[in-house]
Amino acid sequence: MIKLSDITLMRGSKVLLAQANAQIFPGHKAALIGSNGCGKSSLFGLLRNELSLDTGDCHMPANWRVVSVAQETPAVDRAAIDYVIDGDRHLRDLQARLASAEAQHDGVAIAALHGQLEQAGAYDVQARAATILAGLGFSHGQLDAPVTDFSGGWRMRLNLAQALLCPSDLLLLDEPTNHLDLDAVIWLEKWLQRYSGTLLLISHDKTFIDTTVSQIISVENQQLVTYTGNYSSYEVQRAERARLQNIEYGKQQDKIAHLESFITRFKAKASKAKQAQSRIKQLEKMETLLPAHAASQFSFSFAPPKDLPNPLIAMEKVKLGYDSTVIVEQVKLNLVPGSRIGLLGRNGQGKSTLIKLLAGVLSPMQGDFATAQGLNVGYFAQHQLEYLDPQASALLHLQRLDKHATEQQLRNFLGGFGFNGDQALDPVAPMSGGEKARLVLALIVYQKPNLLLLDEPTNHLDLEMRHALNVALQGFEGAMVLVSHDRFLLSSVCEDFYLVDSGRVAPFDGDLDDYRDWILAQQSQQKAPAQEKPKEDRKAQKRKDAEFRQQVAPLKKALDKHEKTMERVSEQLQEVEQALADPTVYEDDNKKQLMTLLDQQTKLKQQLEETEMAWLDAQQAIENARQDDDSAQ
Repeated sequence: MIKLSDITLMRGSKVLLAQANAQIFPGHKAALIGSNGCGKSSLFGLLRNELSLDTGDCHMPANWRVVSVAQETPAVDRAAIDYVIDGDRHLRDLQARLASAEAQHDGVAIAALHGQLEQAGAYDVQARAATILAGLGFSHGQLDAPVTDFSGGWRMRLNLAQALLCPSDLLLLDEPTNHLDLDAVIWLEKWLQRYSGTLLLISHDKTFIDTTVSQIISVENQQLVTYTGNYSSYEVQRAERARLQNIEYGKQQDKIAHLESFITRFKAKASKAKQAQSRIKQLEKMETLLPAHAASQFSFSFAPPKDLPNPLIAMEKVKLGYDSTVIVEQVKLNLVPGSRIGLLGRNGQGKSTLIKLLAGVLSPMQGDFATAQGLNVGYFAQHQLEYLDPQASALLHLQRLDKHATEQQLRNFLGGFGFNGDQALDPVAPMSGGEKARLVLALIVYQKPNLLLLDEPTNHLDLEMRHALNVALQGFEGAMVLVSHDRFLLSSVCEDFYLVDSGRVAPFDGDLDDYRDWILAQQSQQKAPAQEKPKEDRKAQKRKDAEFRQQVAPLKKALDKHEKTMERVSEQLQEVEQALADPTVYEDDNKKQLMTLLDQQTKLKQQLEETEMAWLDAQQAIENARQDDDSAQ
């Protein structure tokens, strides 16, 4: 068990934690949340024995293996899969000792080391490493590519793969989804749900936290406050506490009224499409939980665009790519004011390529592509952070955009993005990734775009800034195209989803739960190469078909059982969450009932995830049987 008792942690003269207390039991999964700079990463440094306490005691079992993700990747020529395995230093040490024993013909040592290597998982480590790398988006051909071939983001994936491969009792993950796309995030969720050790996670992805942890440790006023349940449960508890104590609640009334009005208008015109219904649920949840974000320093909105031509962009039979390489073709898409499109698709299928076409960075290889006069694009992509002037301040960046605005007007605007007081005058160079991302967003918002193109805008943003961006996007009147691994943002602001896959861009018929199922099915089905079948008479074919049906009958029965279980558990979970939405359950007299409901919620979510995995296993078994049957014919 990790037990922090009356700890005080300082960085320089700044007190991060003051006589704080918390405990995490073995096998539990917890998320550490709090504003940027509150001490989350420093607490990780303490658990890695890199920092020492000023006062207090940090107890952790002495024999625990603590694993975290390396923040730097050396530029080496080592193959990617070998680099990942290198992270297991114990295994590599055993292999080196075995090579030495073999060179000395020491039979006793060789026999002992083979036993130790088997216990360390040496004989299936290649397969385990390849599976992890595939889940994180690496193709089979990239496994033997040297580390130097990969960009910074992909090298961070290699470091994450190292951490996941290493045996560990405590796994520390600091923003593991920052460099992942949505399909890799979904895979990582499933991996962490099966992880048997203790997990401590820092993340600003609400949905990711929800699906991976059952405990929240929040850094509040230099204290560690523990909440039972996932992030959604934390928000409910914190919102109710804020309501009961009326903490700065008055500040939120205008925001609540605005969002209520928006939801009402949206409901009036919303279709019955599954995506629209999912969005309504997310918006209503945001409305309910606004008081949980009452103390946020971030508050901004998009001003109405000067022009709203219709359509903003029209394209027909467009083919696009790089040089002679075609990425997607036959693209038909019209962007009109009010369009809210989320792009889905696996890594490398062309989502960012399509965004670059819309932004004017790329030209179509062929097809009709027309932009309206008066089109004003606000384009956010990670590479744009590099184009900020490192010596200029946030204020100077805005002054270059608008020479007529007063300094106070610009300072007031920047305050909504967290640049208060002298922070508005600080140069960009030493800013964190989150601060640079906030500045780029501020520059975009200030220019009043009528088309927003957002390619992973939430990377490096903390939870409060993500919430502020989410609320601001609700009132945006232009068109928007979004690529993000933040499913809460996608489901809250997008009305339509398009799937970019296999060289095509097409409407996706479903919501993000359906997309998750599609991704998991793609990941679990390793289709065998098609083989030609010899011709057979109809009687023989019918006999084989009957044998196949008999073979898979138990599996299909299991599928039906799992589907019914998922339906039943989902209904029970909905009832529990409805009970948790009742404000009275958070009153002191009902504390026991609250704890029971939160415990039921955690167990039901775990049961639902386990049943989904069992369903996928049964589906995979049917697919394997089908492939075996095809091969035999």
